[in-house]
Amino acid sequence: MSQQYETGNAKNVANLQKLIQQVTVYTAYNPSIDNLKIENLNTLYTTALASLSTVEEKRNANKSAIHTRQQAYENLKPTCTRIINQLDILGLSSGTLDQAKSLNRLIQGSRKKKEETTAEENEESKSVSTSRQSYTQLADNFSKLLQLLSTIPSYNPNIEELKLATLNTYLTTLTNSTQAVDQTEAELNSKLIERNTILYANGTGLYTIAQNVKKYVKSLYGATSPEYSNVSKIKFTDNN
Repeated sequence: MSQQYETGNAKNVANLQKLIQQVTVYTAYNPSIDNLKIENLNTLYTTALASLSTVEEKRNANKSAIHTRQQAYENLKPTCTRIINQLDILGLSSGTLDQAKSLNRLIQGSRKKKEETTAEENEESKSVSTSRQSYTQLADNFSKLLQLLSTIPSYNPNIEELKLATLNTYLTTLTNSTQAVDQTEAELNSKLIERNTILYANGTGLYTIAQNVKKYVKSLYGATSPEYSNVSKIKFTDNN
């Protein structure tokens, strides 16, 4: 969502307050329509302002979750490289080692040398990119690599961060970090919908009500009156 759009939302709310302050001094302002009454305009302003604040709170939470996930994944590729280096010295069968290296290539985002690529892999690459770099796919391939390690009795490194238990804990961290991003994004999207309803719902949103306040002042004082001129200058923008 563009910064210009976000600024427009805040400006609409700020201008509602300005409109309220203006019509409050008009002694003849006494609409029969409930949502145009001063007390209800003030309630709308308070609600809209709180909604903007909540959206920013949820947006910041989502940004924080995204940053945390980025940090969590920073060590994934070098860790997988170190795992392969450990496997290289264990004297494993070529099939097991090739399987591990294949998973590592997916995680690293690198392609197998053309002459080493099997017909089956070529067929798969037609529908699925060899470079599977989304966070979910990275965690999935890392999980498969750990499952493979669990079947190798000789994989028992002395390095703490390469031990299987530590790697499984790291996998949990990766998975949880993506879940946090998804959760905070869902919460943000919910509050964006709520804010847009408050500000722009047809007939009941801030934008429509502000226009109706202007129309009421116009009908009350006349199109050429200074009272109407004052409120007509207060601008509101629709999100459509």
